[in-house]
Amino acid sequence: MKAIVSAGLMGVLFALGLGLGGMTHPEKVLGFLDVMGRWEPSLALVMGGALGVHALFLRWSRRWKAPVLAARFASPPYSRVDGSLVTGAALFGVGWGLVGYCPGPAFVALATGGRDALMFALSMLAGMLLFRFWTRFRAPVGGSPDATN
Repeated sequence: MKAIVSAGLMGVLFALGLGLGGMTHPEKVLGFLDVMGRWEPSLALVMGGALGVHALFLRWSRRWKAPVLAARFASPPYSRVDGSLVTGAALFGVGWGLVGYCPGPAFVALATGGRDALMFALSMLAGMLLFRFWTRFRAPVGGSPDATN
């Protein structure tokens, strides 16, 4: 239960940071990507601030024997770069560049009732369902398509 409450509080903190940094406004993101026009550096400042906080916390947390709200520190299940990762990253980047939303800011912007954010979130959820269907359809018998042999 503590982990769920903690995750919820971190989500609220993340949402507040996105909102205060103006990252729920697609024009900020699109302005950041417009390096040959009227470049908007605020996204770089928000990312830099987030990286700085993360770096300090990571350095501090390495002194701990165990995490506060879990039995052990979590690690990604695998770290290989494959076609699925590259394709997903490319789709994420293209979508981000076309509409100025990524998942976090889009869900925060949903709280304001924005139609663009709603359309983005529904499209993203449809894409996730399509991906789930596709991976189940192409999965070999007895295993996941991402399983390492």
